[in-house]
Amino acid sequence: MNPSSTKLLFVAGSSRDASYNKRLAQLGAEIAEANGIAATFADLGDYPMPLYDGDLQAVDGVPENARKLEALMKIHTGIFIACPEYNASITPLLKNALDWVSRVRIEGEEPLTVFKTRVFALGAVSPGGMGGLRGLNAVREVLQLGLGALVLPDQVAVPRAAEAFDASGHLSNKESQERFKSVIQKLARAARVLHG
Repeated sequence: MNPSSTKLLFVAGSSRDASYNKRLAQLGAEIAEANGIAATFADLGDYPMPLYDGDLQAVDGVPENARKLEALMKIHTGIFIACPEYNASITPLLKNALDWVSRVRIEGEEPLTVFKTRVFALGAVSPGGMGGLRGLNAVREVLQLGLGALVLPDQVAVPRAAEAFDASGHLSNKESQERFKSVIQKLARAARVLHG
């Protein structure tokens, strides 16, 4: 895979229209494109799935939207997830999406291949002063320990969400904006190395 085939996927763990983390994911895709990195923003709200249930899976199989999301992940070499913090942890929407995608089985592939063959990076915007750090840690644990994914140590944690974005949609704090750009560039480089 050559450098020009590097493509990043940006998603958020919330599908609310006013979600700050959705704005972060959208901004990430814009930053990537502005820096010559092919990027896609995907809204998890476009992939509705029932709450994961093993009995439901046994009867109905894996939902078509889980298969579609897994296929979307596969055509990208790196994935950035903007992670809202719900009660110091991962959002139900994001956890459910990851759980269902983890159940997708493709003939001739090892389980969890889509997670083990991509590079992930994380970020969060939070109303509090910690920038969603507890939620980020929870998502990192699910990806690394639960799904065997490679997650970059660098992450973005933006506090005081109501003031986080300027009128142009960029991060108000220039240092945070540059850190975000740096994480995106590192994600692209790592994805290039993994898929080189």
